[in-house]
Formats: sequence, structure tokens, C-alpha cells
Amino acid sequence: MPDRLQQINDRLEELLKVEQNPALLEEFISLFQEKRRLETSSRSSSQRRMGSSLAIRLKNPPGEESNSGSILGNVNRELSRLEKRDWELWWIVSATGILVATGFLVMLLPAALSRTENFHFEITVPRQLFVGLLVLLILLNIYLVSRRIELRRLRQRTISSTIQNELLRLQSFTDPLTEVYNRRSLEDLANRYISHAGRLKKPLTFLMADVDHFRQINTRFGHLTGDFVLAEIAGLLRHSVRGCDAVIRYGGDEFLTIVADASAGGAENVVRRMQMYLSDWNKSSPLEDFTLTMSIGTAEWMPGKTLDEVLETADRDMYAKKQSARNPIVTLSRAATATS
Repeated sequence: MPDRLQQINDRLEELLKVEQNPALLEEFISLFQEKRRLETSSRSSSQRRMGSSLAIRLKNPPGEESNSGSILGNVNRELSRLEKRDWELWWIVSATGILVATGFLVMLLPAALSRTENFHFEITVPRQLFVGLLVLLILLNIYLVSRRIELRRLRQRTISSTIQNELLRLQSFTDPLTEVYNRRSLEDLANRYISHAGRLKKPLTFLMADVDHFRQINTRFGHLTGDFVLAEIAGLLRHSVRGCDAVIRYGGDEFLTIVADASAGGAENVVRRMQMYLSDWNKSSPLEDFTLTMSIGTAEWMPGKTLDEVLETADRDMYAKKQSARNPIVTLSRAATATS
């Protein structure tokens, strides 16, 4: 995977430097989409086989397929418009050639219709007219060449600007610190998962994770260390899910994980992996005398539920678990109540 990412990065840099065309634009968008999938997933080979088809449908940034198609359509329309202007130049050249040829034919026609086997053809042209025609042809060629150069530059500018805009658009869906999806992408991305689950009648679960006592990290170790911890947490979450799942930075030290084709019970396996990876991270933690923990709330989407309702349920469950961890007496009393 690292070798493939390096190949993609090298090729993307090459595409931004070379003279662009529609085929290279499609290659650029395809490579950038593949790069984002590789960066946001760390699947095993078996998980990759199981989740590849769903990953193609769901893992792309929200609206990426339609937006990329729309962008390519806009580029094609712009190039078609420029192509029409190119054809206009060719019509001018053709019309000029036809006019010149017609003029010669008109002058040759009387001699050609004569009954003599040989005919003498002579043209007398004033010097001023000859010079004028010569200057006109030179100016026409200069005009045609300059227009061709201008159209070529417009094509390159159109394709290059489209590639840059597409790159910025795709990057706008990613949190720069943690390199997972950002809050801006949540609604469209979650709605796509919900639509998929509803259409295929598959389960879907949302996990809301919050870093416990994160303010203490910023206070004791500084904000740079806090940023480092957030990036590490995002990496742990990505390693805990499959390629067909999504990790989103919900805000601050909160992360939302969308687990496709999994019920709340099935998503508990993901929660256990998250906690296991976090426990392993703490064994070599750079935070002195500080154990990093997370509270993770679970909410399963059901038909008829809105995204806000599911997120609210996951949020309440997360805060309930956080409160239980801070107040063991509450946990014991609940256990005693359940036993009685």
C-alpha cells in the first residue's frame, strides 16, 4: 500500500505539471479518489475482498461521483465550445480557399469553353491590387495562427483550473489535522449510508467516541501534544474499522464512526478493537502519568429514524458511559438493580 500511495503521489505531481487534456483530467480525478481510499482505510486482505464493492459505493467523499461527473461534463462543454471556435477558423480558411478557387475558375471558364485546342490565358493585375491581396493573405494567416495559439491556451487553462478546483473540493471534505472526513461531509456521507442500508435492508450503526479528560492533555502537555493525540486517535479509529466504514471528526475531540452492515451488537466488536488498540497505544504513550481513554456511544439506525435522532441517541449513550466511568457507584447500583 505505501508503494502504491507513492506511485499515485508521483503521478499526481506529474499531471499537474504536464500539458493537460480531458483524458488526463479523468486520470487525475480517478487517482485522487484512489489515494483518499487508501489513506482512509487499512484493511486486511480478507476485509478488502469483503468490503471492496461497498467501499466503491460508499467510501468516496460525499457527492464525489456526481460532482466529478458534473465537473467532467462542464469541462467537456467548455472544450466543445472552444472546439466550435476552432471549427470557425477552419471555415474561414475553407471559405477563403473556395473564393480564390472560384475566382480562378471564373477567369478560366471562357477560355475553357472555347473550341480551340489550345488557349492562351493571361492575367493583368495592377501592382496595388497584387500587393493588397498578398498583404491580406499574410494578415489572414497571422490571424489564424494567433487564434489557434489562443484556443490552445484556453484549453490548457480550462483543464488546469478544473483540476485545481477539483483537488481543493476533495480536500475540503477532509480534516487537515486528523486526515479523516470532517463535519462538513457528515450529512451527505451519512445519508448515503442510510440510503444504502434502507435500500438493501441492511443494519447500520453509528459510534460516537469522545476522548476523556482531553482538556487535561492541553493543559498539562500543551496544544501541540493535544493535536498529536487527536491525530493518533483518528489513526486508531481508522485501523479499527473496515474499508467500507467511515470515520468523521465530529468536532473537537469527538469522532463519529459509521459502521456499515452491522447491528449495534456487531458494532461492539469494533468498539472492542478500538479499546484494544487504545490500550496498546497507552503502553508506549508519550504522555507521562496519563492514561488515554475514550467513551464510545452506540446507536443503531432503524427505518424511519432521521440522522439527527440517531446522532442524539449515540451522543446520549456516549455521555452515559462517560458518567458511569467517572462515577463507579452509579455503575454498581445499576448492576445491583439489574440483579434484583
